[in-house]
Amino acid sequence: MNRRIIVEILVIALGALLTYTAPAVGQTAPKDATQKTGDASERIKGYTVEKKNEAVAYGKKLVSDLDKKIKDLEAQIARDTSSAKADLQRQLSELKAKRAQAGKKLDELGKASAESWDSVKHGFADAYKDLQTAFDKAAASIRK
Repeated sequence: MNRRIIVEILVIALGALLTYTAPAVGQTAPKDATQKTGDASERIKGYTVEKKNEAVAYGKKLVSDLDKKIKDLEAQIARDTSSAKADLQRQLSELKAKRAQAGKKLDELGKASAESWDSVKHGFADAYKDLQTAFDKAAASIRK
């Protein structure tokens, strides 16, 4: 009986050890939005041309998620009555310009050839990173 309990404890402990997933060497959990943006940008840069469709789908999801956040931010700015409203509207205008640029780069990503893949995917990754940074700045300004 005692032996059976020991075996059960060992099985449970072994199961716990086998299901634990440690982060890969050099990886840490994202600490803030900037880290997450960098991760998304790096993930895009990691796609090979053979995974082009996956990269485009991921890029569309990133941009779509940010579009929802931009729309919410736009509504907040519209309701703002503070003296900072003009500056927030300027930031929103810049944000929309960066969104248009990211959209253009995403379209290019979908049309990229094998020869242009690396250049185009880096272009989209950088445009997305700029867009996310602009959003973070505008969102932080409205919270002040």
